Amino acid sequence: MEKFENISISAIYKRRKSDRDIFQELMPNKVKEVLLFATLYDSYAIEREGQFSDKIFGEYLQLNLYAAPRFTSVNAEEDVSKILNTRHFDLAIIMAGVDKEMPLKVVEEIFASKPRIPILLLVNNNSDVRYFKLAANRTPAIDRVFVWNGNSNVFLAMIKYIEDKRNVARDTRLGGVRIILLVEDSIKYYSRYLPLLFTSVMTQTQALVSDESTDELHKIFKYRARPKVLLVSTYEDALEVIYEYKENLLCVISDVKFSRNGVNDEDAGIDLLKFVKQSLRYPIPLLLQSHDVSNAVRANEIQAGFINKNSDTLSHDINEFINSNLGFGDFVFRNNNGDPIATARNLHEFEQLVSEVPVESLVYHGRTNDFSTWLLARGEINIAERLIPYKTGDFDDPAKIRDICLSVFADVQEKRNRGRIINFDPLLVTGNRYIVRLGLGSLGGKGRGLAFMCNLMENIDMKTLIPGINIRMPATAVIGAIEFDNFMEDNNLYDIAYHQSDFRQVNSAFQKANLSDGLKEKLLQYVRQVNCPIAVRSSGLFEDSLLQPFSGVYATYLIPNNHPDENVRFDQLRTAVKLVYASVFSDDARSYFNAINYKIEEEKMAVVIQPVVGQEHNRKFYVDVSGVAQSFNYYPYAYMEPEDGFSVIAVGLGQAVVGGEKAFRFCPRYPALNNSSVEDQVRDSQREFYAIDMNDREFDLTLEGEMAAIKKYKIAEAEKDGILEHCASTYSIENDHLVPGIGVRGPRVINFANILEYQHVPLSDALLVLMKLFKQAMGAPVEMEFALDLTSGENGWPTFYLLQLKPLIRRQAEIAIDLDSTDHSDLLLKSAKGMGNGKLLGISDVVYVDIKTFDKTKTREIAVEISEINKNLNGQRQNYILIGPGRWGTRDQYTGIPVNWAQINNARVIVELGLPDYPLEASLGSHFFHNVTSMNVGYFSVPENNSTDFIKFDLLDQQELIWQGKYVRHVRFRNPLEVLMDGRKRTAIIRVLKG
Repeated sequence: MEKFENISISAIYKRRKSDRDIFQELMPNKVKEVLLFATLYDSYAIEREGQFSDKIFGEYLQLNLYAAPRFTSVNAEEDVSKILNTRHFDLAIIMAGVDKEMPLKVVEEIFASKPRIPILLLVNNNSDVRYFKLAANRTPAIDRVFVWNGNSNVFLAMIKYIEDKRNVARDTRLGGVRIILLVEDSIKYYSRYLPLLFTSVMTQTQALVSDESTDELHKIFKYRARPKVLLVSTYEDALEVIYEYKENLLCVISDVKFSRNGVNDEDAGIDLLKFVKQSLRYPIPLLLQSHDVSNAVRANEIQAGFINKNSDTLSHDINEFINSNLGFGDFVFRNNNGDPIATARNLHEFEQLVSEVPVESLVYHGRTNDFSTWLLARGEINIAERLIPYKTGDFDDPAKIRDICLSVFADVQEKRNRGRIINFDPLLVTGNRYIVRLGLGSLGGKGRGLAFMCNLMENIDMKTLIPGINIRMPATAVIGAIEFDNFMEDNNLYDIAYHQSDFRQVNSAFQKANLSDGLKEKLLQYVRQVNCPIAVRSSGLFEDSLLQPFSGVYATYLIPNNHPDENVRFDQLRTAVKLVYASVFSDDARSYFNAINYKIEEEKMAVVIQPVVGQEHNRKFYVDVSGVAQSFNYYPYAYMEPEDGFSVIAVGLGQAVVGGEKAFRFCPRYPALNNSSVEDQVRDSQREFYAIDMNDREFDLTLEGEMAAIKKYKIAEAEKDGILEHCASTYSIENDHLVPGIGVRGPRVINFANILEYQHVPLSDALLVLMKLFKQAMGAPVEMEFALDLTSGENGWPTFYLLQLKPLIRRQAEIAIDLDSTDHSDLLLKSAKGMGNGKLLGISDVVYVDIKTFDKTKTREIAVEISEINKNLNGQRQNYILIGPGRWGTRDQYTGIPVNWAQINNARVIVELGLPDYPLEASLGSHFFHNVTSMNVGYFSVPENNSTDFIKFDLLDQQELIWQGKYVRHVRFRNPLEVLMDGRKRTAIIRVLKG
């Protein structure tokens, strides 16, 4: 494994240059060079997710600003001064991640070296906003702080904010442009307002220009004359803008309370709007926004609109106010005489007509190089450069001109698409070297992770790096989040979605609603092209992000897609998409939002659609191996280190793995190492697997849910299908020994010995390399979901499919626990298998399963009792410690308590207790466990009959009893508890503080 130790992503990542990159380099702009200090993953999300690139490219071209900005990413502090001395930058964006001090050091370094460069600080987490706001107040070098919660529009807003601030004086003087003044001191809110304002302004301007019958120059002028948006945060700064640009003001949007004369003034917003009304010759729209709804009366008194900042529909309300109140050529093919015979308005029509027009037309244009000239003007540089060397005189048969053109188109298109996000084309949806966009908007967290993986794989020579196995992704299409907004808007779903507490009614309303005609047509064309089962997966803006994982909270649907009637298949796909949309408002999702103190209105849903990886066997569709891998292992043993990571794999679809059911766990660095006895391996072996039932064509996703078309089968069925040859070993009763393979008779044990121990497939190598690369790229430990198809693919190798990538956990400040000096008398719990890091204070409540009445056949009833306690404590905003036997969050009710995350989302510490004949291995790799790790919930194990680890149940029984059920007790300590978690040593204690 040493051969992988020195792999560095910066050394092997060779990003291909596309037409867009070349186009950006050739055409100047106001802010044309941006220095980005961020991890490689964050910089990828900015440059390549698609929403940012599409908006920037389209807007800059149409606004005659000539090119989109070029981002130069720097990942290390020592590289900042080097690049500042060699390159010019118009703007610096510093992304503040886990390390709070590093961004401020970088700011000071940039300011000391290049004080004229504007510096914007971008915070990844709402909880860090206050810290960086105070830091910015002390640091004049920081122009402003923004916060990003997954929507790439904030980067567009940051660039436009700087450009408008720089250009407003000249543009108002020369072009008479109008100004929207936003007065807001909340970083969180103006980070939401500005993207919305710029998007709305662009939409309105484009609609105005499109409706005008005028020449191109006039259109360009109109685009350039779009209103500027100026942001200020104090009364004095607002007055300065009003005095300077009173003749140009289009609208004023103001908070109620902000700084006046150096202190927060409750009347500042009201007085400001009054001053605007008194100062202007003509009335303009005014908007007041506040947390306090009583201010609506004050807004009405000064004839201003009002928006409640606590509204679940805040973005919608602002957009509605703006919309209500604030009101190069085509290619003409010619014949030999120069007469027009056909017109192409875009590249797609151009390619189509090249294949259809008479050869004489191609010769006519070839003589004067018309094709290359037109293509260059449209930014199609690679195609143009490939065609320029050809001359019409080079061909003995003029018809070959057509063949050359079409060949170049196809070749450039295929290479250009690799690792990119491309617009929908029904002929391209089965390709797995790119991401197909079915609708505009953000790809969401899951989609962004897939796009990032695709880009990375297409820019790294995986065949050389990991020989013997193909590394691929399934063909992936994504419905962008704007389609979700359109769906909500067009069907008037906001009211029922945000205010209806009965999710069944929400689900019903969503099913009755209509997707847009454009999306429906694309989905119909999709099912015509894809002839295998389809996975329809959620991809919310927050999903799989660093601090709001939302793992398993939203829905995923697998459909057989095998009905002979394409209209039925289309209807099944359409239903699945709408169900994914509805899952944003499910009870689980609402509980999760409440637990992390986010508003559900902030979430937007994209949808990922992929062919299911696998093969059909005897009317069952499944893949040979599914798995999850994490780059950090909280339960190492023998000579493993936590940084070696781990993986959990199973035969069949991945529901067994992510659901925490019986599966095989191993360390990719030491794949042959197993600390379980033969007896334990036989007992704990996978007995069942999941597959899509290809016989069931009449399933009902609405009534039956995510498992509607999925069925559980005995593992013997997989052996009949010929799947177990390299996945199983056989137990020899005579020798009490496991024999790799299934060549002899005896009980089968799913331990993947031929793959892991004897390296039939380099699965472990692939996991080690990929986890190392992705960890470097994302700047955090990662979790991957994957599938392994053992059938021979390209190069005769099996194929490893990457299905999902997400960051795993946020590190906290280190806590050191000295057990030798710890007074055990005041300890409630001690665990040598404690997951998490940091200190928790202020918890007094403990919810625990009473081991005296525990019945492992009644775990579902136990889950219900816990859910009720959690609901009550949720209403009181009270956190607690949860203790119980076996695995938490498993789907197997006989190996632990089958709770979902929403049922225990107020637990800040979860303890698993070992009992006789009850497993204690945590459900690592499950969606449940991902939420635990990502939210830094303490997760402790206390094995049975352990001489050093303990829980003092007698101490628990002495506390005040708040509630008692048949199986569960809720008690409250008079003095609060202190939880200490040493993430480095994996030690944890819970101490009762003395009064």
